[in-house]
Amino acid sequence: MPTYDYQCAGCGGFDALRSVSRRDEPVDCPDCGAASPRVMSAAPRLALMADGTRRAMAVNERAAHEPKRSGDYARLKHPSGCGCCSGARRGATVTAPSGAKAFPSKRPWMISH
Repeated sequence: MPTYDYQCAGCGGFDALRSVSRRDEPVDCPDCGAASPRVMSAAPRLALMADGTRRAMAVNERAAHEPKRSGDYARLKHPSGCGCCSGARRGATVTAPSGAKAFPSKRPWMISH
């Protein structure tokens, strides 16, 4: 059976083991015997949870209402005219009218054959 928090007007707070079906009914105070209502006095003990479990729960909460899309990731966005998105493939080699090849974006000290 779970433990619930109750508040006695004269003696203060105490815990009591109760079944789930009877959790909201008043309980007699163990010191004075007065009927005491149930209270929510303590927050859930999330700090005692393992760090990995807490992070996994946070990810699940975020994913429940707003899952990430591939468009949300900056690394997947391409600049306009990139080689992978346009139909034409452009190489790094530039050919002059004389047939000589040049690699302007590559190593300028290398000589092409």
